[in-house]
Amino acid sequence: MIKENPPLLELRDVSMEFAVARGWFGARGRMTVRAVRNVSLSIGQGETIGLVGESGSGKTTLGRCILRAHRPTGGSIVYHTEAGEEVDLVTAGPEQLRRHRRDIRMIFQDPNSSLNPRLTVAQIIGEPLITNRLARGADLKERVLETMRLVGLRPDQAERYPHAFSGGERQRVGIARALITNPRLVVCDEAVTALDVSIRSQVLNLLQELQERLGLTYLFISHDLAVIKHLCDRVAVMYVGELVEQAPTAELFARPRHPYTEALLASLPVPDPDRRRDERPPISGEIPDPAEQIPGCVFHPRCPHAQDRCTHDVPGEHHTAPDTVSRCHFAEDLHLLGIGGRGSAGFSRNVKN
Repeated sequence: MIKENPPLLELRDVSMEFAVARGWFGARGRMTVRAVRNVSLSIGQGETIGLVGESGSGKTTLGRCILRAHRPTGGSIVYHTEAGEEVDLVTAGPEQLRRHRRDIRMIFQDPNSSLNPRLTVAQIIGEPLITNRLARGADLKERVLETMRLVGLRPDQAERYPHAFSGGERQRVGIARALITNPRLVVCDEAVTALDVSIRSQVLNLLQELQERLGLTYLFISHDLAVIKHLCDRVAVMYVGELVEQAPTAELFARPRHPYTEALLASLPVPDPDRRRDERPPISGEIPDPAEQIPGCVFHPRCPHAQDRCTHDVPGEHHTAPDTVSRCHFAEDLHLLGIGGRGSAGFSRNVKN
């Protein structure tokens, strides 16, 4: 975390389990899917945290836990209010949640499906104010128009419906809806993934401008590493519901400390003709089912560096550098390839099982 920034939100051993039926009509009973497993993460005020991982890694579920769309089955989510109070959102009652949901908002991935086609833009943006009883009448209208201007929409577009807007404009409507309550933390769930490349850069620049202007804090969920590198102060890497690495962005991209992070970085194109792709050990297979119980390190079935102990010992947290944490038995011993440098992947010294 940026040292001078006090924490805004602290996740402490957060877990989220779902009970799902097996077989037709639940004929084979029920099983437990552990979508999020003992996640601890601190988000500082004014910081942008990137949350990355393959589809099915639990990123969106964790974001919904923060908003309390899902109630975690374990752990705590401590929100630090402007008044200096600490509120556990996991155990908070309905009235407490209603107050704090004004401060924690979400921008969704798909601007087409996240906007009600039967409402005008003014109604969509103003809905959170009505729901939270924050404004009505002339005050409601003025705040809606002011927020539209803030995100680059014209006031004369207020009575139009979502179908009359381009994809980029619809996402600006979604951003306005998230910002209308003057939040402190915004969870961006793949907020630019559905946009064209040219529009994507405009929206990213807008998000950065809004952060500087309004003092916002972002949790940016994405599988696009180029976006994460451009936007984020720190990165948390998620795999099968677990955080396997956390580091400042520059450190993580230059020198990953977990083999899964190295594998993700290998998919990012780099303008370096001298770097050969075959310098990185290949990663095989697909991300496992969250319902699968994997002993030891969750990544060991796909890890090219796995040793015997990885199959039965759960790795702890290894603090390999300031603000850098890796859940790999050999975090200090592996020399993994990042972006922007050459080298050979493998162990930097002999490692015993």
